[in-house]
Amino acid sequence: MKVVVGLSGGVDSSVAAYLLKQQGHEVIGLFMRNWNDAEYTLEDECPWIEDSNDALLVSQKLDIPYQVIDLSAIYKEKIVDYMFYEYENGRTPNPDVLCNREIKFDIFLKAALSLGADKVATGHYARIDSFQKGKETIYRLLEGKDKNKDQSYFLCQLNQYQLSKSVLPLGGLTKPEVREIARNLNLITAEKKDSQGLCFIGKVSLPDFLQQQLKPKKGKIIEISSEFKGFKKLENSIPFNSKKEELIHLSKSITYNEQDGKIIGEHNGAHFYTIGQRKGLGIGGHVEPCFVIDTNVNNNIIFVGEGKNHPGLFKRALFIKENESHWVREDLKLKIGDSLEAQVRIRYRQALQMAKIYQYEEGIFIEFNQAQSAISRGQFAAWYINDELVGSGVIS
Repeated sequence: MKVVVGLSGGVDSSVAAYLLKQQGHEVIGLFMRNWNDAEYTLEDECPWIEDSNDALLVSQKLDIPYQVIDLSAIYKEKIVDYMFYEYENGRTPNPDVLCNREIKFDIFLKAALSLGADKVATGHYARIDSFQKGKETIYRLLEGKDKNKDQSYFLCQLNQYQLSKSVLPLGGLTKPEVREIARNLNLITAEKKDSQGLCFIGKVSLPDFLQQQLKPKKGKIIEISSEFKGFKKLENSIPFNSKKEELIHLSKSITYNEQDGKIIGEHNGAHFYTIGQRKGLGIGGHVEPCFVIDTNVNNNIIFVGEGKNHPGLFKRALFIKENESHWVREDLKLKIGDSLEAQVRIRYRQALQMAKIYQYEEGIFIEFNQAQSAISRGQFAAWYINDELVGSGVIS
């Protein structure tokens, strides 16, 4: 089999390439250049050059062909511009999920297939397997063996075709095992730290990055007391005419007004902040830290609450519009009026949470067994049955 590996210049993709070669596949290393502007990265030199050099050295060591593909124009359009647009509108996007759907397993996949590849491979810690259902082959996206490193969440928007053309060689390994393989091979990437930046851009300071396009704008920080009467309204049991009515109520965000709290500081732009954020607020004089409980980008106000148990942080349910829901397993897609018990995560590395998924014409409601902290608009909720990720969607 001919496999094109997306070499990032990191240890994971390096070992993925080695394992595929060991298995007897014809392997080609392809480096995606997704960003040209070093101005907002945290290093002095341009990080993609260093990563590209490391990927080249790994390819030479493994004796596989190596190419660089420049995707920076399409990356800017599909990922960076989308990010700016989402932040500007008071939502918190997940560029890594989008990068996998739009770039690595779409544009990059097409480029690999045009080179005559049968499949593409990446260094993600997740697994793919398949089974026959009648005449159809169904592909499953499973959690990686290393629960500490599992990255299935980042692949939550992939479809059956993308899974059918993909290989994830690290799915059955732990991170320490991958490092050990790289050390034994003397790979230059063996001790290289994991990238903390945006996918394939490098180590980026997100506030600085956002400020390229979103101008700082002074606004008020308003503290909402945990005794705010709006929380009581949510808690009080209301007789509902239907389950749907109850779910609409539970998933609704409280709309705060300026007069609902007291002004305790100033910020540089509501679009730079996200629900659940604690750092970068510059607020003192509290026993416990303050957290962002909501942002209003139209009026440029941030609402905060003191303490990680502040009622303004918690919600029992969330909603995903129908056109923003996605089933990895299309054969399991719910019909209108149906429901499903599942485990859900609303951010990477969050432990899976027990929940029930309800399908209505307008979209999907997810009701959690326990209220969840910092459900953020624009992030992805992904739902699992056991260790299989079956669907996901953008939180409204």
